[in-house]
Amino acid sequence: MIPAINNEQIAWAAQSTPLSALVWWLIPLTALVGATLYVLWVTRFQDKYENQTERSVGKFKKFQDSFKNSE
Repeated sequence: MIPAINNEQIAWAAQSTPLSALVWWLIPLTALVGATLYVLWVTRFQDKYENQTERSVGKFKKFQDSFKNSE
């Protein structure tokens, strides 16, 4: 049996189509902007971040070695 479609359902579908189209444009646009910002962040600030990480790892290694030397 085919369900009956009333005027309210047709009106709701017509109103939601522009909103649906807007959402389908916003999702890829947001992803594109986010990916672009991420690439820019990585290319400009990755060296600083890696240096700080290596420095921190080096300090932690010295901390660990201080316990090994005391034995």
